[in-house]
Amino acid sequence: MNISMTRIQAIFMKDYKEFSRNYAVSLMALMPLIMAILYNQTGANTISMYFLPINMVFSIVTAYVQCCLIAEEKEKNTLRGLMLSPASLGDILIGKSLFVFILTLVVVATTILFVGYEPANLFIIAIALVFSAVFYIAMGTVCGLFAKSIMEGSIIILPVIFIFPFGPLFQGLSEAFPVLKVAEWLPSSQLVLLAEALEGTYTTMDIIVPIATIIVWSLVTWIVAGFIYKKRMVD
Repeated sequence: MNISMTRIQAIFMKDYKEFSRNYAVSLMALMPLIMAILYNQTGANTISMYFLPINMVFSIVTAYVQCCLIAEEKEKNTLRGLMLSPASLGDILIGKSLFVFILTLVVVATTILFVGYEPANLFIIAIALVFSAVFYIAMGTVCGLFAKSIMEGSIIILPVIFIFPFGPLFQGLSEAFPVLKVAEWLPSSQLVLLAEALEGTYTTMDIIVPIATIIVWSLVTWIVAGFIYKKRMVD
């Protein structure tokens, strides 16, 4: 697969301009920051409380913005032209993800600062956050490929917004509802488990299992995204 940095840069700049022009989408980046400030004011001091706004960034910024940017391309009929252009699958997927990835890193870093969270091991947490961003970009890509317009994309992405960030909350309800034990394996839950393990004495498996779980989620979701993308090319 040939990767062209020129094409990736062109797609990146196009997404940046679309994002800056669409205030309904760009304002979503402020919501986790407002939540983080409010959490700081209430004296949040547990890992679960710290990570709620962080996980919200991944759903309402990463997945939502990615979904809307792709849905807007489909609504304007420009995605089909992009698919039929000389740009390779790698060029398009990387180019369509790069802006959202950078935006996510900035908003996550700002949210961590505002909420007052000080990781016990910043390097390991950063790795887990990067892989989480990759996963949620894939989720947004899948939802965007199914949507035909921004409005439809805003609806399709709702299950991601209302389910994936609240894995730790669902996990807390698993005693009353045993079926919710599966929430332990959601990326949001694995992030919290990793952060909690790092605060005390931890083993290598305490680090490997959460990060490996998030990587598996990412790989599977990107494979699905690539499959749907190729189907859209011959649709």
